[in-house]
Amino acid sequence: MSKDRLYFIARFMHGEKMVAKLQCALLALGGQQSVFVLANKNTMRNIKVNLIDILDVDTSHGVVRVEPLATMGQISATLNPLGWTLPVLPELDELTVGGLIMGTGIETSSHKHGLFQHCCVSYELVLADGTCVKCSKTENPDLFYAIPWSYGTLGFLVAAEIRIVPCKKFVKMEYKPVHSFQDLLKVFQEEVTRKSGNEFVECLAYSKDEAVIMVGNMTDDAELDKINPIGHYWKPWFFKHVERYPSSGPGVEYIPTRHYYHRHSRSIFWEIQDIIPFGNHPVFRYLFGWMVPPKISLLKLTQGETIKRLYEQHQMIQDMLVPMKNMGDSLKCFHSEVRMYPLWICPFILPSDPGMVHPQGDVAEMYVDIGAYGEPKTANFDAVETTRRIEEFVRSVHGFQMLYADSYMTKDEFRLMFDHRLCDKMRAKMDCTKAFLDVYDKVSRKARS
Repeated sequence: MSKDRLYFIARFMHGEKMVAKLQCALLALGGQQSVFVLANKNTMRNIKVNLIDILDVDTSHGVVRVEPLATMGQISATLNPLGWTLPVLPELDELTVGGLIMGTGIETSSHKHGLFQHCCVSYELVLADGTCVKCSKTENPDLFYAIPWSYGTLGFLVAAEIRIVPCKKFVKMEYKPVHSFQDLLKVFQEEVTRKSGNEFVECLAYSKDEAVIMVGNMTDDAELDKINPIGHYWKPWFFKHVERYPSSGPGVEYIPTRHYYHRHSRSIFWEIQDIIPFGNHPVFRYLFGWMVPPKISLLKLTQGETIKRLYEQHQMIQDMLVPMKNMGDSLKCFHSEVRMYPLWICPFILPSDPGMVHPQGDVAEMYVDIGAYGEPKTANFDAVETTRRIEEFVRSVHGFQMLYADSYMTKDEFRLMFDHRLCDKMRAKMDCTKAFLDVYDKVSRKARS
């Protein structure tokens, strides 16, 4: 038996012990809703889930089986050297499988493959009564479709099977600058809807009228003088690297595949510039770049109440998912309300599946994620009122708000944005209300205040 197989068996046995601990913890609650209370995580009953590993890579069936705390950095480091990858591998190293399933995840390949949840084959959960179940499209399908966006309100995720696809050594990147709002919309739509090629598509908008649209395709062949290992700590931050193309004109380069996947990790998109304003200076990168980025968990741990309050009042971190047909109006809404740049624009196909998030009609529809991260520049910015106006616009075009971010919707507004029918049905069927809060009560600032 190979060492790799022995390792996977050892990790599987570790996982089985963790499942047993979860079952005991849930049964010990005696049916009382003491797992959570509304205030914050510090006042909740915490159940430690140390499920951090990749359990099996099955190339013959094209799936990888992982535990919920396995990260994207961990998965790409394991799969890429083997010539495989996830169809959708979100950028930041520390994003976990559990968070991307119970919440959501997106990548520049999502216009081909959908959101992270749409690449998942099966889930294994420990339910409120302590039982462990598996679900897929053919086994417990209602539970399978109810899990994404459920934020742990149906059970504890303990394992997931995810599709894998072959990958190549490099991503050939083409940078296409545009200098007007209309060209941004036109070129972006052309690249997203192109019939063949364009495995990866994204856009960084540096102002209302200036942006860079990037398309990428995997390749094993690269022009040596155009290879750019952008992930090295001494390299410029990716968004700063891209910012030069509006003045220099279109360009082509080859980025090693794993570097491409984590191109936004070192600068946390562009949030790092508000934490370390001089962090992109060449001297800092060469001497101290290896220490960047700081752990988000460390930043939260060392953040005092005053700093936290100031940050909430003067910063916005939001991802709004809107139909691509409404992209122009959505960008105008962001410009009017916050006037903050860059904006990240990433397309994704949204299938008409059951669950919390789906298009209005019965067919799949192309959406875009508009990511706004940083300090709003409008004079009248108010964290609550501004966010509520943007939320209202997003609801009006049948869009969705990523729920890792601050949400200020009322419960009725929240239920208008998200289709709760299947989630409500499964929570009632599995008697979840005795152990787990409703999604709104877990994620809404309004519910926790």
